[in-house]
Amino acid sequence: MSIYLKQIEQLVALQRVDSEVLQLNTELASAPQEIQSLEEHYQNLSQELEQLAEKTTFLHEQEKRLSQEIENDTLKIKKSKNKLMMVSNTKEYHAMMREMDNLEKANRLREEERITLVEELTRQQASQSELAEQAEILRAELATKQANLQARVQKTEQRLNVLDQARRNAGKSVPPPVLGRYEFIRSRLAAPVIVHVEGGICGGCHISIPPQSYNELQKGQQILSCPNCQRLIYWSEHFTPANNE
Repeated sequence: MSIYLKQIEQLVALQRVDSEVLQLNTELASAPQEIQSLEEHYQNLSQELEQLAEKTTFLHEQEKRLSQEIENDTLKIKKSKNKLMMVSNTKEYHAMMREMDNLEKANRLREEERITLVEELTRQQASQSELAEQAEILRAELATKQANLQARVQKTEQRLNVLDQARRNAGKSVPPPVLGRYEFIRSRLAAPVIVHVEGGICGGCHISIPPQSYNELQKGQQILSCPNCQRLIYWSEHFTPANNE
């Protein structure tokens, strides 16, 4: 294999390494975001649960207060009925009857309010139970993904170390000026950096290269760039399809 072809081969290998490194770094960056999204969701559910707990506590206290008031007034009514038999005049009798009527009316209103409170309390407790179940499922999912994330990060970092060594090895066979051109293009253009040319068409920008450049490319004597997109190019016939990027 000529020096030119060896350099092309190493640049293609370098590009494969860089593509995998880019993919792995993207995964490393996105994985914590997924965890963060789950954590935020879990925190939101926890806050909703706290709010529901406060609401159910308030409703329960209100129901307890109404029940106590109903019980107290019921006792007053009972005592008033017992005293009613001992009333000595009509005026006092009617006064006690009005008082009992007012107490009974107040109790009916309280009972209606208490029933409404109990119904609302039942609904809130059902919502609280459902939300608590969702939060528990999410908590378990979060714990699992956090554990998986640690394993994924460790595995990815190990792979990146391997790729870093492969990248250094691939760059050894490429002259510094050519490697510099590769790095310069990679910093300014989206991948790929080095592409094949087939039928006079650049595999990067898909535009025809000038015939003279195409003829020079086929000679395989120096590494050329596409005049249109500036990517490094090589003739597809210099490599089998299995070796193309």
